Formats: sequence, C-alpha cells, structure tokens
Amino acid sequence: MKRVFYLMIFLGFFGSTFSQKGEKPNVILILTDDQGIGDIGCHGNTYIQTPNLDAFYKQSVRMTDFHVSPLCAPTRGAIMTGRYPINNGVWATYKGRDALFDGAPTMADMFKQNGYTTAMFGKWHLGDNYPVRATDCGFDHAVFHKAGGVGELSDYWGNSYFDDTYYVNNKPQQFEGYCTDVWFNETIKFIKENKNKPFFIYLPTNAPHSPLIVDEKYAAPYRSEVGKNIYSAEFYGMITNIDENFGKLEEFLKEMGLADNTILIFTTDNGSGNGVSKDGKIGYNMGFSGKKGSKLDGGHRVPFFIRWKDGKIKGGKDIRELTAHVDLIPTLAGLCKLKVPKAMELDGLDFSPLLRKESKNLQPRNVYVHHRQDWRPPMDIEQTCIMQDDWRLLNGKQLYNIKDDRKQKNNVANEQRELVMQMLNANQEFLAKAKENTEYNEFTCNLIGHAAQEEVTLSIQHAIGEDGGIWKAEQVCAGKKNKNNSHAIKVERDGKYQVECRRWPKECSGPVWGIPSENPKGMYTYQTIHPEKVRISIANKILEKAITEKDEAVTFTVNLEKGKTLLVNDFIEGKQNYGVYYTYIKYLGNKN
Repeated sequence: MKRVFYLMIFLGFFGSTFSQKGEKPNVILILTDDQGIGDIGCHGNTYIQTPNLDAFYKQSVRMTDFHVSPLCAPTRGAIMTGRYPINNGVWATYKGRDALFDGAPTMADMFKQNGYTTAMFGKWHLGDNYPVRATDCGFDHAVFHKAGGVGELSDYWGNSYFDDTYYVNNKPQQFEGYCTDVWFNETIKFIKENKNKPFFIYLPTNAPHSPLIVDEKYAAPYRSEVGKNIYSAEFYGMITNIDENFGKLEEFLKEMGLADNTILIFTTDNGSGNGVSKDGKIGYNMGFSGKKGSKLDGGHRVPFFIRWKDGKIKGGKDIRELTAHVDLIPTLAGLCKLKVPKAMELDGLDFSPLLRKESKNLQPRNVYVHHRQDWRPPMDIEQTCIMQDDWRLLNGKQLYNIKDDRKQKNNVANEQRELVMQMLNANQEFLAKAKENTEYNEFTCNLIGHAAQEEVTLSIQHAIGEDGGIWKAEQVCAGKKNKNNSHAIKVERDGKYQVECRRWPKECSGPVWGIPSENPKGMYTYQTIHPEKVRISIANKILEKAITEKDEAVTFTVNLEKGKTLLVNDFIEGKQNYGVYYTYIKYLGNKN
C-alpha cells in the first residue's frame, strides 16, 4: 500500500491532543550500535568508564528485560515500524533485506502527523534510495551515513570516522571531527533551531560498531587490561566517547530549560559486538551467554533507560516485565497521548502503564526472535528464540528459565513439555499470519524513474545472491568476487533508462581495469581486476558490452515499462561471472 495512502489515514485519525503550547513532551531516542548489556558501568562493568550514563541510570526507569533483534537493521526496522522483522521484511543487514517497504508507516510519521518536528542523526540502515530514505519516512531533517556503517562500500567512499562526508537531507556534505561528535553536535544544533516547538529526535550512532576507530585518548586508559579483562580498548574507548557526548547533550537540555519535559531514552541495537570474546572468556556480559548475532539472551537483551521528569518517570526504578523493540511505538504514543490509527499494524504492547505505575503487568504474550542473515526468510523453528515471561525456547527444543539460569545451561524442555508445545503452537499461529504478508514474500524494490531521485545508486552490498557478503570498501579494493548480482527493481514510469556499471563509485572514479586516481586519506590498498565485458539482464532483455582499457563505466540504454522486474548484472572474466560492484540508473525520458 502506498505511503501517501497511509499518510492520508494518519491525517484523518491524528489531531493535536494538547490544548496549550508547550505541553507536548519532546522525545529523544538514542540507539547505540553493538553495545551489549554488559558494556556499561552501571550494569556492573568495573572496567569501562561511563559516568554520564551511570548517572542517567540512577535517574531513570529501567526496563531490565528489554529485547531487540540480534543484528542492527532488523532492530531498526522493528523500532521504526512497530512490527517484527519477519513482518516488515528487514531481517538481515544486506542482500536486499535491509530496507523498509514503500508505504510502511514509521514512528517518525506518527510524531510528524501529531505536530512534532522530526529529525535523525547517524545510522539509518533501512534503505539508501527513495522511497525509504529517512527523509522519505517521516523525518523533516536527516544527517546520516549510508548502508550499515561508516566506511562500508555503499557509504561515501573514503569515510573513516574522522572528517567524513555524510548526507544532509540526501546531499553529500563534508564535516569536521569524529563521527559520534558530529551526530551529537548536529542534534544540539537542531534543538537550538527548534526549541520552541515539540520535537522527536532519533539519534542512532554507528559507534561502537566496527571498524574500531577512536581517538587514542579514549582508548589509552583501557590498553593495560586488553587480553585479561577487556577484549578491545578501542571498543571501550568508543563507548566512553558516546558517554561524553551524552553528558554534553544532557547539560545542553538543562541549559535550554528542556530537560524536564523531554522523554530521553537510551538503548542499544543488539548484543555486544566487541566487548566480549567469541568464547565468552574475556569481557563482561552481566552474566549472560551470547553476543551479537546470538539467539541466547546476550545477543538481544539490551539496556533500556527512560526518563521524563514532568511525566513522573524517574527515580532509579527497575521494571522486570518482558518488553521489546516493537513496543516502542505504542508506548510512546501512550506517553505522548498520540492516537495510533488502525492502519498502522503493530506487533507490540503499550508498556506506558508500567512506567506511570498504573499497572504492574502486561497482558500475557510471547516475544519473538526470527532472524536470518540472508535474503531467504527466517526459519520457522531452527535458529529462533521464543520468549514468555522468564522462559526462553531456543530452536523449538531447548527451554531455559532465565531468572534461575542466566547462562542458559540447564535445558528443562523435557520437564516442561506442555509449555514447550504451547509456545510452539503460538509461534506457528504467528508465522501463519506473517507468511500472508507481502513483506514476507517479496523483496523491497529499488524505485527508478521517480522525480524524487534523479539517479539511483545500487551496490553489490545490497545485491541478492548465494554467496557471502561484500560490504567493505577494502573488499572492493582487493577485487573480491562473488555471485551476488541481482537487484529488485520497480520502474516508476515507462521510458528510456541508462544503466551504468562500474568498479568504483562516482565520487572516487577509476578504470574498471585500474585503480582510482585518488586514494582518500591514503587508506586503501588496491588490486586490479580484468573482466572482458559486462552483461546485464532486465525486463526480459539480455545485453552485453566489451570493456576497454580506459573505461570507467560500461553504459547501457534500455526501454523499460512501468512495473516490477529484476536487474542482474555481472562482470564476465573468462568462464567466471561475478557481480558488478556499483550500478547507477537514471531516467532519460520517454521512448521517443
């Protein structure tokens, strides 16, 4: 269903529910990347320095059994839509499964239609092209990097965490300073400009996600403990830098007189990325097993702190009730007195009555982790986690009571067979509904030929295929090859289109057989490749062109009709075919 249709419904349902100017609370949602439940001092980690977050912890209400997805894009999609990854289509971080569907109403849409000014700063990771960029999904203002991380191959070429080029409302702009500092500084700048009207700010940092890059002054205090009690000094240093910026934001809100009527939330997107070693022997994980990517609690149980002084949500209180990322939209709607329309399908529950002390329990329900790092849908039972109160059912056959068995070592499935069957039956019913959805059965399409985006950029990072991923600029520089070569396309209008296939991105161009004329910041080592030609297949057309020594791009012109199709593009090198690294598509006009 088209986004415009949903927004019309929003307009019909939503009106201002506050009679006096200034009564609406501001909302700031901070989401850090790869910071696990143990990567913070207030959770008992005696090695990491997070004084500002520790102080916020003491002032906040803490949801101590809060769950997300085991990886970043699935969590972000669930937060923005209020729907589980298996219901919104974003269950992986690449291969065509890390972008929202056109028309999916978002948290930002909800706030915007209720009179809020909206902005996001940092890592979006829910689509690089129209109509699923942040600015297409309800945000009035957005400053962000592309893809899943700074320096990834779909991001602006040469970004390295310092003095990078980010996108301001989809236009590239160079910034000075460290990435996390930029996101917080831009947040403060935005608040200054919008302090007299209610605002919703989504602040998803890319740190402390790898690559682990931070000024040495932040990493240095941790170096003596590396290999003994700490897995990575840089990782902890990145978190300390986040903490420093969090403190600056708090002080600014106080100076502006906004702190008391601002709902401030701190949470993270999955389990620890580099705070715990793979075997779990080095690092602090608050006693849990599992880290990023795991179905064990350490992979998806994360910090969640919320404070709103004017709303009486404060004071260092713990709430143990099972909650999740899909609960945020209904909960914020409850706190801010926003009406959620029926057209916005939600999987979560409103836990604001718990925060307001109006209730002690939520209605009984299961919380689900269905996640698969592939274009294929998640498996029904294998590689899943079903949660109910303190129970965790993994892979349909391992049952743990997390309250009594935090490490998840004691499988009690045989002693609790009735409970296992009840949870599996609920899962089957949940899946049956999910499999009826377009989001489950179809790919998100890259829309070409729309006036909102003259040229669409596709990269092998988001290509569908059977091989492992290529997502780092270094992999492209090394000439890594794989067979991921397909992109789901939706043609907006009939006409003539230019399809341009490249080895290197336009902002750092070079010959297909050579290397770029510039090496940004001297950061890459290059390896040449020598494909003889390029082949593309689109809308039942197969076209080939030879590559010459000086070609920076191989360009095709094709007539396309409105509708959905699949673009398959390959470099051909002898008997070997491998996916094209960068593809640019633009509308040239009508067929005549």
